[in-house]
Amino acid sequence: MVQLKYILGATLLNCVQIQEFKVALSEDKLDLKVLRELCFSGIPFEGGIRALCWKVLLNYLPLDQLIWESFLKKQREVYSQFLKEMIIQPGIAKANLGLSREDVTMEDHPLNPNPDSKWNNYFRDNEVLLQIDKDVRRLYPDMAFFQRPTDYPCQLILDPQNDYETLRRRVEQTTLKAQTVDRNRSGVTNVSSPGKALNLYPSNEYEVLPSGCEAHWEVVERILFIYAKLNPGIAYVQGMNEVVGPIYYTFATDPNNEWKEHAEADTFFCFTNLMSENRDMFIKSLDDSQCGITYKMESVYSMLKEKDMDLYMKLQEQNIKPQYFTFRWLTLLLSQEFLLPDVIRIWDTLFSDQDRFDFLILVCCAMLVLIRDQLLAGDFTVNMRLLQDYPISDVHTILAKAKELQGGS
Repeated sequence: MVQLKYILGATLLNCVQIQEFKVALSEDKLDLKVLRELCFSGIPFEGGIRALCWKVLLNYLPLDQLIWESFLKKQREVYSQFLKEMIIQPGIAKANLGLSREDVTMEDHPLNPNPDSKWNNYFRDNEVLLQIDKDVRRLYPDMAFFQRPTDYPCQLILDPQNDYETLRRRVEQTTLKAQTVDRNRSGVTNVSSPGKALNLYPSNEYEVLPSGCEAHWEVVERILFIYAKLNPGIAYVQGMNEVVGPIYYTFATDPNNEWKEHAEADTFFCFTNLMSENRDMFIKSLDDSQCGITYKMESVYSMLKEKDMDLYMKLQEQNIKPQYFTFRWLTLLLSQEFLLPDVIRIWDTLFSDQDRFDFLILVCCAMLVLIRDQLLAGDFTVNMRLLQDYPISDVHTILAKAKELQGGS
């Protein structure tokens, strides 16, 4: 009976919360302050509310709902153009090589050392693509979602009439051409791709989807490849897949099919906006600047020193430097420390805070304070294990502590 009352109470609370969001989202011009306050305590999934709120909080959707239709139409057309220019056109050129020699001239050919050569760019892109491919294939391996086929495969890419290489085929051809040759002592030559040699792509690990289908990880791969092409100053850095993954998952599971169909384009622009705020943490040359990752990691310890001097001194005495664990916490927005539903809940609060990356530092500090007793009692080895495999799974407790620390500053 008590449990039934609890369930009914939670359901009623959720209904009230959903109604509050519906009211806030029904205004022609959204009140960002009101929306942020609502989102800070968690956003409901029902009715696609979370996906919609994230698009607003990540500065993708304008506050004026009256221009949403025209705005989204334009943005999605822009993304289609990116697909045509960066994936389809190089693919067509490559597919045509067997039919014509227009791409192989005295001025430009595969061995051309000129850095501006189209072939040089193609091979350089392949290096980036192989790194992206390796990372996205293992995105959230504990859940099947990213291996499943998307409900809305990109027809522009998968049109059966097309005869150009997709990113998947490009990766397969690149790994095949970079095959390794082993000659055993009896003189028999064994040819195998580096992927198989390194066991990167075990044959039984990924189901081969039928023609015309593509897995969700392939969509994430495309988003990251286009981002890398458009942002050559940063290109792709390992870990970006962990940042784009939860955004894409949230949009690709939207119960509203009209939004769900455009999850790829919408994810690309939201990820790009988030990275525009966060990209300095991925640029090595900026590590020691005030906007770089070193400064951010040290900020966690500065905050801890202010909030809990005893714990700060303990970590200092044991020479546990912030980069040993906060590098991953900060650059990946805690996406590797918790299960995906909990990461999404943390991101509700992070995205809703006007100074989201300052609040992230508060969250990291709260995580330390909440295990202070264990840390004060542990030696270096025990404490490193605690920090690299964080023991508390209740993210609500962590967020509440972060808010408390924020209020006390």
